[in-house]
Amino acid sequence: MHWIDLTIMGCYMVAMLGFGVFFLQRNEGADDYYVGGRNMSSLHIGLSVVATDVGGGFSIGLGGLGFVLGVSGSWMLFTGLLGAWLAAVFLIPKVKGNKVFDKALTFPEVFKYYFNPQVALVAGIISAIGYAGFTSSQILAGAKLATGTFADLDLNTALIIMGSVAVIYTVMGGLKAVIYTDTIQWAILMVGLVFIGIPISYYAVGGWEAIKAAVDPAMLTMTNISWQNVVDWAVTIIPIWFVGMTLYQRIYACNDEETAKKAWYLAGVFEWPIMAFMGVLLGLFAKVAFTQGMFDYLGVPETLANYDSEKGLPMLLRTVLPVGLMGIMMSAYFSAILSTADSCLMAASGNVVSDIIGYFREVDPDSNDFLRFSQITTLILGALALLIATSMTNVLDLMLYSYAFMVSGLFVPIIGALYWPKSSSIGAIAAMVFGGSTTVCLEVAFEQLPAGLDGNVFGITVSAIVFIAVSLLFPDEKSETGQKLNAEEVKEMETINT
Repeated sequence: MHWIDLTIMGCYMVAMLGFGVFFLQRNEGADDYYVGGRNMSSLHIGLSVVATDVGGGFSIGLGGLGFVLGVSGSWMLFTGLLGAWLAAVFLIPKVKGNKVFDKALTFPEVFKYYFNPQVALVAGIISAIGYAGFTSSQILAGAKLATGTFADLDLNTALIIMGSVAVIYTVMGGLKAVIYTDTIQWAILMVGLVFIGIPISYYAVGGWEAIKAAVDPAMLTMTNISWQNVVDWAVTIIPIWFVGMTLYQRIYACNDEETAKKAWYLAGVFEWPIMAFMGVLLGLFAKVAFTQGMFDYLGVPETLANYDSEKGLPMLLRTVLPVGLMGIMMSAYFSAILSTADSCLMAASGNVVSDIIGYFREVDPDSNDFLRFSQITTLILGALALLIATSMTNVLDLMLYSYAFMVSGLFVPIIGALYWPKSSSIGAIAAMVFGGSTTVCLEVAFEQLPAGLDGNVFGITVSAIVFIAVSLLFPDEKSETGQKLNAEEVKEMETINT
């Protein structure tokens, strides 16, 4: 890569670190560090949500889907649109409309209120593990993009560079730095895609006639996909809008319910169709370039057998972009990757500090010691995520595994907590354990599951059956009026009886 492109990317990295330093001097406690001071606007929150959810994993992953499926790969993010809008209607009013959560910092605190601290602890552990894996997927996405662009850069070196930048500014700045940098990073990505990546790639491969001649006609339709793919994406991606720690942090960061709803509706529209089609179109253009032999100078195989489709997009950009524009476009993609990695790292840190460590010892969220301890925890988790990234090779698989692990364990209990009065604490824990374990065991044991469905389908089903059965067999305590008692009320009654 030319020194001009390297300079542009270097300036971008330094600017992101600068945001971390800026907010390091202004964060005063847990509210600032984990929920952005609870006074963010719908525009900042909405753009941060879509930047986090689409991010690098979906950007690189969508490029891979476009390479293999064509424009039909955009259906993946249609499920993101559905998830965002459903959450705006059914979840946000329950959270923002309840004064109990005005001081909440994490998603498992919802479980603590409706069930008990033990349920919140289990949920915190599941969420922390899932987001550590998801952070790893974003770092890996950045590393694959870098190695596909820089001829002499090996994967481990790229992992260290991407991981270090994401971890350092996140550790220093907290959620405020994350949200503001997400807004800027999303703007950079949009400008890069709309004005640089898509038009230059389109003309480089020869335009519409060349595209039709190079690929199977099915790749230019919205039906080049199986129903199993759609079901897998739906049951994995839609529920994450109800159990994602990154999303609860942003709900808490909004001024009020109306602000949160506007942010979620905005995020859904940007996910599909805008970001969805941009991602798969670039992947499709990469497939055309591959077919035309444009990548032969890079030593790629002549056939697609055993070829990593996610490498097609970075090789396309490396091939067609001129000096200067290459640096801008690479910064755009790195911005997408960092915008998700930082949010997921903050989510995992919040789970560990507030839900796991906070279960065993009392913490003061307004103290300077809590803030410093949170920063140290974030640093340790960032290093762990980097270590995980070194053992995985496929960005989309790692990302969806992380999603599936959380969804299969947490989705049914949160719906039960909010909407089913007979749900119980024991039922919630059983559903988490059996649902998550089912998904993990099936994914590890079988390459192909019955009907070609993802393990998450079976995990959620098992979770629902266990949750209903155990809740009915072991109901929570009730007051004299028959109203189910939450954890705090049960504790208060026990104290009075003692």
